[in-house]
Amino acid sequence: MEIEIDSGSGFCFGVTTAIRKAEEQLSAEGSLYCLGDIVHNTAEVERLERHGLQTITHDQLSRLRDVKVLLRAHGEPPATYATAERNHIEIIDATCPVVLRLQQRIHQTYRNRPDAQIVIFGKRGHAEVLGLVGQTDGHAIVIEHADEIDRIDFSRDIFLYSQTTKSVEEFRRIVSLIEQRVPEGVVFESFDTICRSVANRIPQIRQFAAAHDVVLFVSGSKSSNGRILFAQCLEANPNSHLISGVSEIDSAWFRADTRIGITGATSTPRWLMQQVRDHLLGL
Repeated sequence: MEIEIDSGSGFCFGVTTAIRKAEEQLSAEGSLYCLGDIVHNTAEVERLERHGLQTITHDQLSRLRDVKVLLRAHGEPPATYATAERNHIEIIDATCPVVLRLQQRIHQTYRNRPDAQIVIFGKRGHAEVLGLVGQTDGHAIVIEHADEIDRIDFSRDIFLYSQTTKSVEEFRRIVSLIEQRVPEGVVFESFDTICRSVANRIPQIRQFAAAHDVVLFVSGSKSSNGRILFAQCLEANPNSHLISGVSEIDSAWFRADTRIGITGATSTPRWLMQQVRDHLLGL
């Protein structure tokens, strides 16, 4: 079999930075708390936990005192920082710079235009979206799909932002539908805040998928970015399979002369894709 790992796959900048900060702290002190999964990939989380990383919830954070806690790339709402200050918790902030800038823009809009609606295109309950909504004291409207725009009050000004890992095409569709319904005299401004390290992966990953007989897309089940990119893979090559690790590989997918491509989400570690390759070589 011919096997190729996608050279454009692997952690994005924000995840790489968060994991580097965690590894540095673990190497120096042997333990560290992390608020939520450091990355939406179970295998990588388990690897770091073996080195002393302890994943905690917000409820657990409120009960800790005088410790160090890593904030992952997804970002956190202001309430988390307030809890940390009250409890004398030292924050190691690994919020992705792209997410941090988005938080700041939303917060500024909320303060400057309290009469307007802030709408966020994103997944309700997603860690990043919770952090964004927190910039508005919980007042932002979250829409997951274009068919949810009825939740918007079209008699009030609208400022639309996007979770950084959403689809550019769906965002543009939402913008177009809102523009068609905004009456004269109502202000509508949209801001394409989608991270280009995700968006730019789409044409590349489609090309990679089409160049192979079978594609193995390695991703954690919690990865929003993974779902978007796998859908693109599947559209470009119907012989694409979503797996979280080697245990989900079915040898019936391959023949002796199959050209196999291995790729993944921006939350998928390179070592996991290499593990999949090594497993295939042993078939």
